[in-house]
Amino acid sequence: MIQDLENINVTSFASMPTPESLHAKLPLSEAASATVTQGREDLRKILDRQDQRLFVVVGPCSIHDPAAGLDYARRLKALQEEVKDTMLLVMRVYFEKPRTTTGWKGYINDPDMDDSFRVDVGMEKARQFLLDVCELGLPTATEALDPISPQYLGDLIAWTAIGARTTESQTHREMSSGLSTPVGFKNGTDGDIGIAINAILSAANPHAFLGINSQGTVSIVRTRGNPHGHVVLRGGDGRPNYDSVSVAIAEQALAKAKLPANIVVDCSHANSYKKPELQPLVMTDVVNQIMHGNQSLVGVMIESNIVAGNQKIPADLSTLTYGQSVTDGCIDWDTTAAMLRSAAAELRKRP
Repeated sequence: MIQDLENINVTSFASMPTPESLHAKLPLSEAASATVTQGREDLRKILDRQDQRLFVVVGPCSIHDPAAGLDYARRLKALQEEVKDTMLLVMRVYFEKPRTTTGWKGYINDPDMDDSFRVDVGMEKARQFLLDVCELGLPTATEALDPISPQYLGDLIAWTAIGARTTESQTHREMSSGLSTPVGFKNGTDGDIGIAINAILSAANPHAFLGINSQGTVSIVRTRGNPHGHVVLRGGDGRPNYDSVSVAIAEQALAKAKLPANIVVDCSHANSYKKPELQPLVMTDVVNQIMHGNQSLVGVMIESNIVAGNQKIPADLSTLTYGQSVTDGCIDWDTTAAMLRSAAAELRKRP
């Protein structure tokens, strides 16, 4: 007798709407299209040294409450008008969370935060949220974790991060080669910048790999390569790497690989010893390096929310604190606004 050999540990399959059908249900508006187009163009100009501004990817560690998320977005849009002469603000909109072992994997995977795993609902809600933010005139950034998600959401993203756990992944390097956004590759969790440099080189080249098309059909995806990959320093092994010596070492490594000296500093994670309240100090150091003549630091990342800190997901979701992270801790809105205004004031003194 022939034994069952496939899907032994799979309990079920549930159908997803196709990317094409979700786009038809929640189409890209003219306002959102203009925001994404301008955001991507501004980011490319910064990376190509045609725009001297610093780009700042700032926002919640993860989105779990779209109402609070939009509240944050409106505040950030108003602040963007204040600092747009020196900084380009891009809202951090993270829907997918890599977990070391287990835990809530994000708004797309489990939008109701009750282990019902309605990925179909989560994908639709994620697209609606991105539309709402882009229609405010605020470009968005996200981490690309699932290689299928960009077909559903990629037209609403201006900047993409590849996380420390996935920068070494061939799947994510291939995916990045076809993304329509600039892509920041984080150094490895051990601090190894070589992993990120190899990822940039890989993603800059054409690739062919399995994926899906807009009709949801499994396809051979062929890419031309992405010319706007860059390094994100996020520290490693519990140690920061945003200081001037670490930045100089990164510059040398990029030069050796014949890559542009484009470096983004993640003010969170190991660079702040996982203490969110230290992020303003990291930002201050980065701005000081720029003011002392550094030419390679082009952007920063900040984990920020309306309320400082973080909270566990309770059984009774009505008891959640409004505007507070359910994943990594964040700085609060007042601290965020103060640090960005302070950085803008300093950057206005640049020659």
